[in-house]
Amino acid sequence: MTTATTQHNTEAPAVSPAAGVPDIVRRRLATLEDWLNPYSWLVTFAITTVAAITRLYGLASVKGYIFDEVYYPTDAADMLQHGVEWDPEHGGPAYVVHPPLGKWLIALGEKAFGNHELGWRLPGAIAGTLMILILIRIAYRMFHSIVLAGTAGLLMTLDGFQLVLSRISLLDIFLGLFVEATFACLLIDRDHYRRRLLRALEEGAGEAPRIVPWWLLAGGAVFGLACGVKWSALFFLPFFVLVVLIWRRQARRSAGFSDRLRGDVGWWAASVALSLIFYLATWTGWFATNDGYFRHYRQANGLSEPPILGALLNLWHYHHEAYSFHSSLTTKHPYQSWPWQWLLLGRPVLLYKNTPTGCGAPSCVREILLLGTPLLWWSFLPALIAVLWFGIARRDWRATAILIPAVGSMLPWYYYAITDGRTMFSFYLLPGLPFLILAVVYTLGAIMTPPEGVATGKNRTDHQLLGTVIAGLYMAVIALCFAYFYPIFVGQLITYQGWASRMWLGTRWW
Repeated sequence: MTTATTQHNTEAPAVSPAAGVPDIVRRRLATLEDWLNPYSWLVTFAITTVAAITRLYGLASVKGYIFDEVYYPTDAADMLQHGVEWDPEHGGPAYVVHPPLGKWLIALGEKAFGNHELGWRLPGAIAGTLMILILIRIAYRMFHSIVLAGTAGLLMTLDGFQLVLSRISLLDIFLGLFVEATFACLLIDRDHYRRRLLRALEEGAGEAPRIVPWWLLAGGAVFGLACGVKWSALFFLPFFVLVVLIWRRQARRSAGFSDRLRGDVGWWAASVALSLIFYLATWTGWFATNDGYFRHYRQANGLSEPPILGALLNLWHYHHEAYSFHSSLTTKHPYQSWPWQWLLLGRPVLLYKNTPTGCGAPSCVREILLLGTPLLWWSFLPALIAVLWFGIARRDWRATAILIPAVGSMLPWYYYAITDGRTMFSFYLLPGLPFLILAVVYTLGAIMTPPEGVATGKNRTDHQLLGTVIAGLYMAVIALCFAYFYPIFVGQLITYQGWASRMWLGTRWW
């Protein structure tokens, strides 16, 4: 097993003199070669199946709209009928401030299963399950370990925060899926780039070959879809660019080629162009009709509106107005929170609460609280610190790959909280969740792996055995914590006393 702190199983055998590539260069350019490993896929599908069951079971048991479901499923139903969001009171297009893709995905569920709870919640449950599948494959490609890949998938499966957002019809689960999928594309591109450099060395090339970065282009397309759900996906752009830049420079230096990346600039521009094209494609309903809000803004205000360009200028005006709305949104909300509270679970969002009877006690509660599994979430900050330490001490590329997007998921929100006090909620952190979980997995891998590397059989060290026991106990505690809080993740009927016992931070969680 290879963990976050060693690459013993990735080392290639001694190279023959004919190949002319030193072993150390092969090791530095090593990538995951056994991605078709059947055991890794068995673990992937087993954990994904468990995740799907927990996200689908009783999905429609809570009737009616939950929290902001009052907006997005109704918008989705209107889009099926009109092609754009609609205001039935005024008989015209509705002014909304989020792009259409997330609502189109909800509309697919309504089209297939009807405009009711199952129809509008099923797409989110599927997206949440796919996030877990992709995370397992990301972890396997990064750590080259089936154990650590399975650990990553189990941790997200056992996280109440991701579970709750998978079971209600909000946009953030789709945003999280596309951001994570973008990172997965970039990770595969990293392997593809390094394989091509190694092949060039084996062929005796004196300079870096021209490489068509298909997965980088795919990442650009998927990132455009992420922006088509929520504009906050843009926060990740500079951080993803930084990650790719670091990976490319490291790979070229390892191969002995010039670390100048001028030849890659055109491909990066093409990737960004694909992002824009796929983003605009999410507005197809708005372009294809004459009913969209601001669809003919220029014409209505006596301005020229040439074909194509006029529509794009009108859409730009729409974006300007929507951005003005977001940047001035400071209305107080009882469940708003600040970014420095998120990892500490300082103010979770109460999505649903009812006090029916039938629990066998005088007072009963049925609640859905958007709360991360507490013991898991309270380990994120120590894990990030540990990853930072290992990243500096061991110069491990995986530490950089985890920390940069994790910071990207939080730092911009700190800026907006400090500069303009914008109203924000804890679910804004969902796109960063995969990287926070990877930080925990990295740390567990470091605990299980002694500095000298992994040994097997009778050669296992006490360090390995102790680390494995610690990691196993940690996972058991997380599973028990998840089971304890499960009733308030899915809205099960429990006694008032049982509910109160789960309010560990008192009124902060009420």
